[in-house]
Amino acid sequence: MDYFVTGGTGFIGRHLVELLLARGGCVYALVREASVPRLEALRRRWGVGADRVVTVVGDLEQPLLGVEPSLLARLRNRVVHGFHVAALYDMAADAKSLEVANVRGTWHAVQLANASEFEHFHHVSSIAAAGRYPGVFREDMFEEAAGFDDPYFRTKHAAERVVRRECRVPWRVYRPGIVVGHSMSGEMDKVDGPYYFFGLLRRAAAALPIGLPLVGVRGAPLNIVPVDFVAQALDHIAHADGLDGRTFHLVDPEPLCAGDTLNAFARAARAPRFALQLGTSGTDRAPSTLRSAFVDTTLRAAGELVNLEFGIPARVVSMATHRTRFDCRATTAALAGTGIEVPRLEDYADRLWNYWEENLDADTRFRPGLARAVRGKVILVTGASAGIGRAAALKLGAAGAEVVLVARSADRMETAKAAIERAGGVAHVYSANLLNLEECDLLAKRVIDDLGRVDVLVNNAGHSIRRSLELEYERFYDYERTMQLNYFGALRLILAFVPGMRARGSGQIVNVSTMGVQTSGPNFSAYLASKAALDAFSRSAASELLGDGIAVTTVYMPLVQTAMAAPTELWDLAYALTPAQGADLVCRAIERRPKRVTLAVGLLSEAAYLLAPGAMDAGMNVFYRLFPDSARARGETEQSRGRSDRVGVIERLVPGLRLTRTR
Repeated sequence: MDYFVTGGTGFIGRHLVELLLARGGCVYALVREASVPRLEALRRRWGVGADRVVTVVGDLEQPLLGVEPSLLARLRNRVVHGFHVAALYDMAADAKSLEVANVRGTWHAVQLANASEFEHFHHVSSIAAAGRYPGVFREDMFEEAAGFDDPYFRTKHAAERVVRRECRVPWRVYRPGIVVGHSMSGEMDKVDGPYYFFGLLRRAAAALPIGLPLVGVRGAPLNIVPVDFVAQALDHIAHADGLDGRTFHLVDPEPLCAGDTLNAFARAARAPRFALQLGTSGTDRAPSTLRSAFVDTTLRAAGELVNLEFGIPARVVSMATHRTRFDCRATTAALAGTGIEVPRLEDYADRLWNYWEENLDADTRFRPGLARAVRGKVILVTGASAGIGRAAALKLGAAGAEVVLVARSADRMETAKAAIERAGGVAHVYSANLLNLEECDLLAKRVIDDLGRVDVLVNNAGHSIRRSLELEYERFYDYERTMQLNYFGALRLILAFVPGMRARGSGQIVNVSTMGVQTSGPNFSAYLASKAALDAFSRSAASELLGDGIAVTTVYMPLVQTAMAAPTELWDLAYALTPAQGADLVCRAIERRPKRVTLAVGLLSEAAYLLAPGAMDAGMNVFYRLFPDSARARGETEQSRGRSDRVGVIERLVPGLRLTRTR
């Protein structure tokens, strides 16, 4: 059978098309002229069967979707299922744009379905079509909807009315909840809905200990569903017999409240959670006018505040007050026995967070002086696929640098490159394993051959090991591998690029070290030795290169929330910068070209060790005994670890106390 799909390049649409292709037949995909390249890129993703996707150039704003008469005749009596998925869902969109895309676009899609005599027309609506109905909204309800103060709610209800009144072919309506990324891969196409709060969670994780209990508001249920559930439910219900003229709520039967939703994402972000949540049942029992005055008005003001302070649309905050509950018994019955069901948010929140952090987090803020310092320069950043390296590359690219991304994972660097290009920058991707010195040499040759030069080299790639000397007696390779990457790999690149810098009479080497070199903490002898070696080389080489216009800068990086730090539960108790904040230190090094970039605590530690080395050793010995090796460092499996590092610390601080492990 053949299909016609609007919004096939959109987030839900691309997953739906993939499922439809698996059923055989052709898929006629309506796209705007500007979206044709995007559709072609999706063909590569869809793989086998993608040649059965027929490109239909059109526009939601045009009658009959702008489909040419010759194609219109071809579609007649061929399309079994027409899916209208295209719509504007944007928490920051204005009323006029929503009206054009959601209402007028639906009217033109219905026109096409009638003219081409589709056997079935499937309209993807939204739970927003219920407005702010005060109670349980059933799947067979429509006219009962109320409370359309939000233009998105109003246009989704109006679009559904068009289908019900004007569609002459059998139709079905689907109302998804708040659609987030794929429950397995975490894939998402943009920052919207709950994703607006991820930046705040990251700030909270950087500023506050993970164990700090917070007080918040429980809020209303947030009906969140992953895109794979929505696409699978659409595909199955659309092909089931005897369901025409019905509506299906593609929602979570047991949605979490706003407070628990934030806690699920806070856990993934390693941020403190809301241990005490103030309920709203008392306000719900209050008279509607009183509730509006004392609750809704307050939250509306809060929405305006976060919009001004953090750029979060006030409409997003209002989701926490949406009291409508959605019955989904018809959907549950239609999906019975298929295995298609909404997964628990707690089970995939970490995947959503990780994908956002690696692909959508785009903190491009930079100081004006950085643009003057880097515009037109070629800057190579190692370890650029994630963490500090990715964040620094994004800021440098947005400031006008031509950024060279270097890491092992080409796929992850491609997403970083795409983010840099979205921010207006220029980026190149080079995959290399810097543990292999031959690959270091080959990388340098390829970059020079392709780009001609490197003006700034940022040695950011590194590997850390937290393991006490007692556990290193039979693990000499720990010292070898840290030296190989942290020292020899960086040194190989320096020796490859410095001759060109000398010939041009300008350049900079930025080595990302660690504040641990200044504090000389225990359990890091392998890691700190490798970083100290690079520091010693830098101090010696800097005096030789000074006359050639080449600056050598060491960034003594404090603890940062990265994948390298995540396995050590001890760091849950410590203050940590976000990758974007760590990148700011790298950018400061490039902008100002100082001898070193460090924080006050690093300088104080150096001074204390210089003045009283014995006292510093004694203090660090206490730290060493209080925070022993983690279960991971001891080589224990997840099942045999038993009590967490964090619990162990508390027990040692309070003699005689025994706690139950929680995570």
